[in-house]
Amino acid sequence: MRNLALRGSAAVLALVAATPALSAEEAAGEAAGSEAAAEAEAIGDPIVVTARRREENSQDVPVAISVVDAGTLDRTGNFTVNQIQQLVPSLQVASFNPRNTNVNIRGLGANSSLAVDGLEYGVGFYVDGVYFGRPGQSQFDLVDIAQVEVLRGPQGTLFGKNTTAGALNVTTRAPSFDPDLTVEGSLGDYGYHQIRASGSVPIIADKVAVRLSVADTHRDGFLLNQADLTKAQDYDNFTARGQLLILPADDVKIRVIADYSKQTLHHQLNLIDGYFSTFANGTVIANNIFDRAARLNYALPTENAFSRVGAADAHYQANMESYGVSGEIDWDLGPASLTSITAYRWWDWYPANDGDGTSLSINTLAQQQNFQRQFSQELRFASNGENTIDYQVGLFYFWQIIRGYGKTGYGADFAEWNLPSSTPPAALATLDRALTGLVTDSYSDPRTKSYAAFGQLDWHLTDALTLTAGLRYTHEDKDGSFSRFLAPDSGGDRSLLTAAQQAQFQVTDVAFEAKQKSDALSGLVTLGYKVTPDALLYATYSHGSKSGGLNVTAGGASRPVVAPEKVDAFEIGLKSQFLQNRLTFNAAAFLTNVKDYQGNVSEQVPGTTAFVQYIDNIPKVRSKGLEADLAFSATSWLRLTASGAYTDAKFVSYANAPQRPELAIPGTPQVQDLSGTRLPGVSKFAYSLGADASQPLGGDVEGYVHADFLHRSSFNSTATNSIYGVVPAYGVVNARVGLRFGDGTYDLAFWARNLTNEDYYVSRSPGTFGLITAIVGEPRTVGATLRAKW
Repeated sequence: MRNLALRGSAAVLALVAATPALSAEEAAGEAAGSEAAAEAEAIGDPIVVTARRREENSQDVPVAISVVDAGTLDRTGNFTVNQIQQLVPSLQVASFNPRNTNVNIRGLGANSSLAVDGLEYGVGFYVDGVYFGRPGQSQFDLVDIAQVEVLRGPQGTLFGKNTTAGALNVTTRAPSFDPDLTVEGSLGDYGYHQIRASGSVPIIADKVAVRLSVADTHRDGFLLNQADLTKAQDYDNFTARGQLLILPADDVKIRVIADYSKQTLHHQLNLIDGYFSTFANGTVIANNIFDRAARLNYALPTENAFSRVGAADAHYQANMESYGVSGEIDWDLGPASLTSITAYRWWDWYPANDGDGTSLSINTLAQQQNFQRQFSQELRFASNGENTIDYQVGLFYFWQIIRGYGKTGYGADFAEWNLPSSTPPAALATLDRALTGLVTDSYSDPRTKSYAAFGQLDWHLTDALTLTAGLRYTHEDKDGSFSRFLAPDSGGDRSLLTAAQQAQFQVTDVAFEAKQKSDALSGLVTLGYKVTPDALLYATYSHGSKSGGLNVTAGGASRPVVAPEKVDAFEIGLKSQFLQNRLTFNAAAFLTNVKDYQGNVSEQVPGTTAFVQYIDNIPKVRSKGLEADLAFSATSWLRLTASGAYTDAKFVSYANAPQRPELAIPGTPQVQDLSGTRLPGVSKFAYSLGADASQPLGGDVEGYVHADFLHRSSFNSTATNSIYGVVPAYGVVNARVGLRFGDGTYDLAFWARNLTNEDYYVSRSPGTFGLITAIVGEPRTVGATLRAKW
């Protein structure tokens, strides 16, 4: 009934709704005076993007791009990548916690949100030209942003570094020699408050300018931990960035950026979403969730995840820090320009988890700290102006190390919870003494050195016909190690366990090393034809490769190295504008074939609550579909837009996939054939609608309204295609109403996210013994924002 009601409200919203991903052509946020006047002047102005590492009109670039600019972020109130996905249907972001973040474009990128440090991801994340090596680094607030470009499809020639599914290209606002200042404060329910400020000031006229940006966000938790009556899933984030712009000569520009971010989350609190005690064929699961609870006289928590009540007796958190510095030098040599970008970054991850989802003392520790360091250097040499042949060549170097410190702990209820009721009392007592308080530590250190040379040219065969060709050669050296050992402060007594029991409970010592070298050639060929000055038809073939992975986890001893994945992609598209550029219509059809798709596999050890996690190659995966974007600036006060995506992503060949829990009967082969089934985490249909309308109210006061709606069809969130991992279709409405006054200097807005309070899942995950957990979407939140720009 909820979805029927929501579809009804969506039909009304469709008349006034907008997908802000396409409204980026309005650069109103940068203009002085009335924002409405600025938007009126900006109708039809080009969206300038750097999707091909040079500034171009997005309508002239033969790449499928969604652009979210500063004005769109202001109008929607979005300030994280997870929120931006509500504006771009082809983008899906799932986050168990920041480290375990899965970013997919067109259904590709990663098949699980469970992170493996030796695995690269297929969607690259870039900020001001700097590649961020881990997905967790994308989970901080987006502060003082000029625009976010979502590049759909392989981007391997110019962006490189494993962007086989696409890239998120974030550009921050640069320092200005015209002083400016923006201050913003927000208050909302759930204790939400946010302060944001940014501004530029010249230090030496026309030579040196500085820009400072800062944001502090806090929100109380949405979840209740019934074990100690505390709140969980709160959010506390602080971000600061300083930039220095230096113009030592008319033809040289230097930009130095330093940033720091800190995030504190009391999460993940597991929510119980159901129980099952039989396999799919009706056979009762031995030692199922009800048997375990009865042995310990434990009252199972409510099985309604949308009650937002969980139970955890151990500490949990998801804290992290990120900081870095980069320097960009642009030297205009006349016919060509030389660009150098040098960067060093840190990312520190401090988690804690209650691994069993109950208030019993079962898995007291289940976590891994990460300390990531990276250095990158890029040099590019590109032609200037418009020539018969425009070109760009470059070199890229990337170094990364991720030091991981894992910890697994066993509580007083572990043995009785996991062992069947038939276990003799004496044996149970021995196992209880052996395991209670026992802690194992682990260490891993995957290292990467990547070298690349690339080039791309645009040959303008005629005024209307352009041939684009690009090549990138990449060499990578990867090595790392993994070790697991008894913690120095461990309790229990491992010597009481047999060798088989030590293996069963994963407390044996493990140590191994892994190495891999790879060479790959990526390339593309694109033919673009200007049917009219405002209509571009293009066709592209691209071949890409994502470097091999290292299984530096406990499950990687028997499979330490994973082969590279290879991608062949085809795309045809149309970019067009009509009615003096008031109407924009873009569409693309794509087909992407992936061989040796790298997938995260997480298998539960039978009879325990422990998981073995590793990377494996899936023989063949395919994604094909259609995308369309429509934007209509009906008048200077009304804009309507819509975006839609049909994505048919599936396993073409995957005969030895891990077995789904409801079929994993002991004594039978624990694999299944998933060939022909859909990839996890991918909606087949997704669309977004919305609107922006404004109207003068007299004097210098202007009223405005914004609304956006996102619908995603159902998908399965498990890598095993379990029936208990189905996420039903859902739709989310966001709205904003406000006043601008003082000639546009001040802006007061009242807003609501998830206006209809839709209950929807982010993911669902079943265990082998009948426990189903879930992550649910945020409930309705409301608040107000006051912004001032000078």
